Amino acid sequence: MRIRMTIIALVMAATCFAQQEIKLYDGVAPGSEGIEDNERVNRGQDGRIQTISGVVTPSMTVFLPDAGKATGTAVILCSGGGLISHSWGSDVLNMARWLNERGITAIGLKYRTRVMGGGTPRMGGPGSPGGGGMALSASVTEFGKITKSNANPDTSESGVRNIDNAINDALRCMEIVRAHAAEWHINPDKIGYLGFSAGGGVGIGATVRADTEHRPAFMATIYGPSLIDVEVPENAPKLFIATRGDHHNVAAGLVSLYLDWKRAGANAEIHLYDDGTGPFGPDDVGNTSGTWRESFYRWLQFNGF
Repeated sequence: MRIRMTIIALVMAATCFAQQEIKLYDGVAPGSEGIEDNERVNRGQDGRIQTISGVVTPSMTVFLPDAGKATGTAVILCSGGGLISHSWGSDVLNMARWLNERGITAIGLKYRTRVMGGGTPRMGGPGSPGGGGMALSASVTEFGKITKSNANPDTSESGVRNIDNAINDALRCMEIVRAHAAEWHINPDKIGYLGFSAGGGVGIGATVRADTEHRPAFMATIYGPSLIDVEVPENAPKLFIATRGDHHNVAAGLVSLYLDWKRAGANAEIHLYDDGTGPFGPDDVGNTSGTWRESFYRWLQFNGF
């Protein structure tokens, strides 16, 4: 397929590393016809982007390492934010810099989020309005409650459409990265997803729905369970999972995913930390979960990425 794209910006400054933003589609993204673009960017005092919400026009931002350090591996970063916003500062900018330092190309995926207003229902959690009526409640020991590894509490029509759009954006992003692999000094056989929270669900969804052309070489999810039914594909990519064992619903969904991967004879590794009940950062001093980045990097190296 011939790739056409629009380059939005090329930025290089003392306080910011090289990045190039590319729209995923020419014109309106399929499935977003008639939806008003109401994107909002929240910046910190230093001017860096912290969060992005109201995304109707999806894009990808390319962060290239120094050419002399490039390993050929590329990671598509799918940030968290409950499918309502993107935690861009922590999940993309922070991670991209860390990956680039290790010679790994980072691709920040700005997938479509739920747009508030304009007749679009608010995404609900378990038992909340707009949540689709599925009151999911499962501890890690109750992973059997999770059907087909789907831990999405929002089964409403709008909720399904929301995750489908985001997954399609991830597949499109993979297509563009593969088309430009030579230009960006990427090995097309070493491209994978790294997702956080809801972004993990986006990456997992793209992985299990991908055809051969779009299938990643690896999938890593950090406290982000699947948000769609999982049928482990043949020749499934290697899977890395990290979460806190007491993260309600999330840990159960990820244990279920790990077991589904293993039952299919695929490669999977899981880290269950016992130092809290929710999300965690990469630099949490004194917490075992704060070591996940080094575990992920060692896993990449061990598997030839």
